[in-house]
Amino acid sequence: MGIMEEREQRTKWFMHDRFGMFIHWGLYSIPARGEWVRGDEQLSDEHYMEYFKEWNPVDCDMKEWARVAKEAGMKYAVLTTKHHEGFCLFDSQYTDFKSTNTECRRDLVKEYVEAFREAGLKVGFYYSLLDWQHPDYTVRGDMYHPNKNRPECCEKEDQRDFNRYLEYMHNQVRELLTNYGKIDLLWFDFSYEGHIGSDWKGEELMKMVRKLQPDIIVNGRLEANGESYGSVMTDEPNIFSGDFACPEMIIPPYGLRTPSGRAIPWEACFTLNNNWGYAPFDLHYKTSSQIIKKLVECTSKNGNMIVNISPDAKGNIPQIQKNILADVGAWMKKNSKCIYGCGMSDLPKPEWGRYTQNGNRVYACITEESIGAIALPGLRDKIKKARRVSDGFEMRMLTPWVAKEFPDCEFMNYSVPDCFSFSIDKTPVEVIELELKED
Repeated sequence: MGIMEEREQRTKWFMHDRFGMFIHWGLYSIPARGEWVRGDEQLSDEHYMEYFKEWNPVDCDMKEWARVAKEAGMKYAVLTTKHHEGFCLFDSQYTDFKSTNTECRRDLVKEYVEAFREAGLKVGFYYSLLDWQHPDYTVRGDMYHPNKNRPECCEKEDQRDFNRYLEYMHNQVRELLTNYGKIDLLWFDFSYEGHIGSDWKGEELMKMVRKLQPDIIVNGRLEANGESYGSVMTDEPNIFSGDFACPEMIIPPYGLRTPSGRAIPWEACFTLNNNWGYAPFDLHYKTSSQIIKKLVECTSKNGNMIVNISPDAKGNIPQIQKNILADVGAWMKKNSKCIYGCGMSDLPKPEWGRYTQNGNRVYACITEESIGAIALPGLRDKIKKARRVSDGFEMRMLTPWVAKEFPDCEFMNYSVPDCFSFSIDKTPVEVIELELKED
């Protein structure tokens, strides 16, 4: 079996499930100015250690986090086991900079894995390839390091051994993939100039990952970042490419394909406000309607969507985030047939919304109110039956008297043929299942 065929096998569950939860959580939740606060504000080691000394998320209940994810209709989750700051939420034997050495004394990764597995969700680990705390990680000339402008730190560059850091990083990945049972997804973050692919000893790392967890799927940021997706976009991906592309805060306009036209697994990652880490001052939240519409859009383009939550320093998910996801879950409870197991339709995008498809069932995802009947170009005499997914209501297929000039279109009507009773104010996306006739 070739690389592409192996990738297709590994990603089957991923492309079926479509919807996941990202969780950004770490010491940066205390200053609460985003997950990049140490780098953006160039906070000193001494300053940042104060957050380590006070870390104690007394309210953290991973079962509650799992409940929020499951009720939102999410099928998998990814937790930041270590972000760029270097703080580990797991009991690594290779560092003292970990949650089990703080006042809380808890292996938070272990609690996460157990709670989400118990809820029937697949579990994933985010792991930053960067590490601003490790003494052997590059400082001088590094565009991101918080100590890059501190002469006393840059002068010690000759004492640093990046290979020692790589050994540390590989050892931690081995721990994560050995100590917590079956792991479904590994989300690396991220490569940049001077730190790409082989610079991370990526071939050796990926061989270890595949040996320890043969079924795990891996994103593409061992050789890429948010600006580009790397060789996963080609027909001959290298070992660093991973299994899927991860566009950040953007949905690809047409989905993603290799030059030969082969579909590329991908997952768009989004924040709920404008920060990945906890930021209580940032109240610019996306609505549940936006999240639902974007999930439908990703599915209609053969993609996944993972949406971030940002718990506070005590381990509470902000109520506004829980409210948004609860509304998404209410819609998913009635309409998820157009998401799970679905992908891009054979039909072109309609004017009134989007199509998703699963075999001979096409899901008309209506996002705009129509004047009169809904036109379905190219489907004349091809529809066996049409039912509203939320309640099983029969849609009438009847050409209005004003539509005789459009013989290639089928027309979908509500109970009164010339009226459209659906209100976009009541639901962000109305879903109609179109069962097509067999050829």
